[in-house]
Amino acid sequence: MKYPIGIQTFEQIREDGYVYVDKTDMVYSMTHTGKTYFLSRPRRFGKSLLVSTLKNYYLGRKELFKGLAMESLETEWKTYPVFHIDFGIGKYMNADNLYNILDDKLNGWEKQYDVEKTVDDINLRFVKILAAAHRQTGLRCVVLIDEYDKPILDVMDCSYKVEHLGVTMTLEGYNRESLRGFYSVFKAADEHLQFVLLTGVTKFSQVSVFSGFNQPDDISMSNEYASLCGITADEMFQYFDEPIREMATYYHCTYDEMVAKLKKQYDGYHFSDEMRGVFNPFSLLNAFKHQRIQDYWFRTGTPTYLVRLLQHFDENIDELTGKYYMPEQFVDYRADVEKPLPMIFQSGYLTIKDYDRDMNAFKLDFPNEEVKRGFITMLASFSSETGTVEDWKEA
Repeated sequence: MKYPIGIQTFEQIREDGYVYVDKTDMVYSMTHTGKTYFLSRPRRFGKSLLVSTLKNYYLGRKELFKGLAMESLETEWKTYPVFHIDFGIGKYMNADNLYNILDDKLNGWEKQYDVEKTVDDINLRFVKILAAAHRQTGLRCVVLIDEYDKPILDVMDCSYKVEHLGVTMTLEGYNRESLRGFYSVFKAADEHLQFVLLTGVTKFSQVSVFSGFNQPDDISMSNEYASLCGITADEMFQYFDEPIREMATYYHCTYDEMVAKLKKQYDGYHFSDEMRGVFNPFSLLNAFKHQRIQDYWFRTGTPTYLVRLLQHFDENIDELTGKYYMPEQFVDYRADVEKPLPMIFQSGYLTIKDYDRDMNAFKLDFPNEEVKRGFITMLASFSSETGTVEDWKEA
């Protein structure tokens, strides 16, 4: 069995025979019941693969979906004009980086659709490109934006300053305002758009990044799409029965005991009040490939923005976990409030463990042993520099 570890392109997974956990029934539902979506998930949870799947679907690459749910669901297979932006490719540590990445994308699209560049304004140029693509193809456009928030996260809580229109502002604020203007294109070009998806780790407050256009349908905590990214227990049994049995042999345990070990280490993420659990796909695939239970996800590193925000963390860890919170306390990250809980949750270090319907309150805690062990290790390492490591050890 070939495991697609580090492979985020749908076409390579399908063409090269890697195992693919079929999510195309949910992709079909998204594309036929809505228009503009936002999805927040932790890093390495398959957001980029989802974007790639949508890209190939809208490009009409029917052959890649052979044998998947989409093959029997879709009957038309049109080829739409697709505009894909992956902000994960860049670093945004100075004021020119964001503009340069967008300018490079727009230059390519202007050549593709024979659009004359008459202004430098990124937003106006993108509207013209979308209109031209719609006119030339006769089909509305698809816009897929991966890691929409990285230009902000790269400089979050940093001291970088820029001069803009005679005003001194933080680079974080400058990038946020630039993205707000860019995303306002979706309102100006609404008649030319068939489908829009933005993915990222964080959901910023509505007054922050998305205020320039009609609010997208936030499916981050939707029951319907709770397992859109990640691997459910049923999917694990369906696709990975053989490697589970192989691991059980190695660990000298029964099949059921092996499943329990895997669940304890990698399961436990819940992204809606329905409480449908999913495994961390990166760690689970690595465990099957290497036939070992280890801390694969945490080893990939802690996001620097989270490390910076934890400098504001003045609570003991047991005062944060195992408690009930109202949605507004952890769903949206508000840049003007120095509280790291929303970022800790959205980064995948905490997840929903229970839901009180009467109070509309969610219990947050560590999803599994890998994350708990990694997070406490991270805090201990971070706190040792300030002489408070014993507090974290007690937690």
